[in-house]
Amino acid sequence: MPKRTLFLNPPSYEKFDGGASSRWPATREIESYWYPVWLCYPAGMLPGSEVVDAPPHKVSPAATVDMVSDFEFVVLFTSTPGFSKDCLLAEAMKAANPEIGICFVGPHVGSRPTESLEESQAIDFVVRKEFDYQVVEFANGTPASELGGVSYRAPDGSVVHNPDVPRIDDLDALPWVTPVYKRCLDIRRYNVPFLKHPFVSFYTTRGCPALCSFCLWPQTISGHSWRVRSADDVANEVRWALDSLPGLSEIFFDDDTFNIRKARVLELCAKLKPLDFTWSCTSRVNVDYETLKAMRAAGCRLLIVGYESGDPQILKNIKKGATVERALRFTRDAHKAGLTIHGDFIVGLPGETRETIRRSLEFAKRLDTETIQVSVAHPYPGTTFFDQALSNGWLTGDSMTDSAGHQLPNIRYDDLDQKEIMQWVERFYDEYYFRPRAAWRIVRKALFDGKERRRLRKEAREYLALRAKRKNYGSQAGA
Repeated sequence: MPKRTLFLNPPSYEKFDGGASSRWPATREIESYWYPVWLCYPAGMLPGSEVVDAPPHKVSPAATVDMVSDFEFVVLFTSTPGFSKDCLLAEAMKAANPEIGICFVGPHVGSRPTESLEESQAIDFVVRKEFDYQVVEFANGTPASELGGVSYRAPDGSVVHNPDVPRIDDLDALPWVTPVYKRCLDIRRYNVPFLKHPFVSFYTTRGCPALCSFCLWPQTISGHSWRVRSADDVANEVRWALDSLPGLSEIFFDDDTFNIRKARVLELCAKLKPLDFTWSCTSRVNVDYETLKAMRAAGCRLLIVGYESGDPQILKNIKKGATVERALRFTRDAHKAGLTIHGDFIVGLPGETRETIRRSLEFAKRLDTETIQVSVAHPYPGTTFFDQALSNGWLTGDSMTDSAGHQLPNIRYDDLDQKEIMQWVERFYDEYYFRPRAAWRIVRKALFDGKERRRLRKEAREYLALRAKRKNYGSQAGA
């Protein structure tokens, strides 16, 4: 029998969205949670295992420690902002159940395996990249010392790094995650403001060939090698989810980038269209109108698009592989096809100045996407951006979150300090949403949709409360 295994997305902070599908681990301005997709793949290979996604299910650290007596093995997905707290939690779990094995996974330990193991004796081993098969093999009795891609502590206290293993090519061989959601999670606890509720998310691909210097996942866990599930396998999981999860409103394909290859997207659309359901996905800006039109016809509603910046030099600095002109044309085409866009922007990227941020803000207004998210630029360990920040002295040594897990800058440039970066994030939101056109979109939704009205009221309260908290921001940012 395999070890009784707990797959844990830990309660690093209250309301913290830092787990196995969040690209920007943080407590959001508006409470929202992504699914712990990465943990659910190996959980699907271990009958009797349990997935606990603590933040959305309101599971406290104390309750987490109480449950470890029921398990022999814990797989904990950690993040850079939550790592120190997760170590304390692991130590408490070991104290409560000294025989339990604890493995940490995720980008932070994958990029800093030695430092992670030295940080806490409670961590028995870490898996540096994809961890699906390694944790299953350990649960089935294989010692960590015999597992590829694993780092562990030898009897003499030294850290041993076993050789890497190839990325997983046959994604169809992996289990579906949606049955694990049904078994272990309450899908109504997952909310993302721009997605329909309730929704589920999962991957149709892994990896991304793009070389964006700031992007965490391809540089740490999923890799740059783009691997795909067959269109039939994706369609079959969609069909199962629609039949088995009552009240499901939307499916989100949470790939690093969903629509890289046109032929594959068109093949997938042909399989999805007869299922007659609403779906959304990620997208780059180099998708043509024909593909966008086919996606819309197959039920696609919304695209999450990482525009990042409206300054041409910043786009070059981060190796985005996109231009301002192409982004404008793509956005026109997507809107012409009837698609909604959630645009992602980042403030504080390498080379950023007041002028480049202003260009990004004006660019966002020209795009006029339905919703936006503005993130603080965070150089995560394992990324090119982190190496740049370290070598150029941009890192301040401060935390990248406040005491509640909300984003704070931990970089400073010669003419752009942390306090001003944060002020530009707030200004970006203000100038974008307080335009008549953008404000009317929000009011129109509230007028004609009671559910939307209640949601917007809740989000407004949460956002204004955080704004008030940040009003005197400065001491935590080293200003």
